[in-house]
Amino acid sequence: MLNVILSYFPYALITTFTPGPNNLMSLYAVSSYGWRKGSRVILGIFSGFSALMFTVIIFCHELSKYLPEIVSYLKYFGAVYILWLAYHIAVSVPSESQNNSVSVKSGFFLALSNVKVILYLITIFTAYVIPSGGNLTEMFIHGGLIIALSAVSWGLWGTAGGLLQCFLSEHYRAFNIAMGIALIWCAVKILM
Repeated sequence: MLNVILSYFPYALITTFTPGPNNLMSLYAVSSYGWRKGSRVILGIFSGFSALMFTVIIFCHELSKYLPEIVSYLKYFGAVYILWLAYHIAVSVPSESQNNSVSVKSGFFLALSNVKVILYLITIFTAYVIPSGGNLTEMFIHGGLIIALSAVSWGLWGTAGGLLQCFLSEHYRAFNIAMGIALIWCAVKILM
């Protein structure tokens, strides 16, 4: 199981900690409204992400059980998605987060509708966990680890948002290129 974690960890780390809707909303909510009000959004994101994780695990497990040949082809989809993500991270520029309401509900629905997260989770399970023989129990263990890693990310983006936002706005190009190269490496590892 440790080998599987180590194989997807760079991808998970990059995808979890780079700017995305959940991270930017965490940053925005806490930096604009303080920890007390902003933490409601983070709680909603956590709840929505956890519900999405459960759904993706069941979907990927059932897919691998009834259509195992499809799962072997999904690794190519996962590799292409990671390459697409690498390109977009490498060429992206900082943008401002939109002014959304600060509530558990807004965080929950943001996490549920986050396409980046949906593709991220499907990629982890179909390209890394299932091909290594991961059963449903192992999938839930990996899911718990991913949820914990994500919670750390939202907390860091929320509490250190001001510093991180300044750093990324000054050094975004070098950071994005480094993240893009690391993601290309992850895509190559999937196909090996």
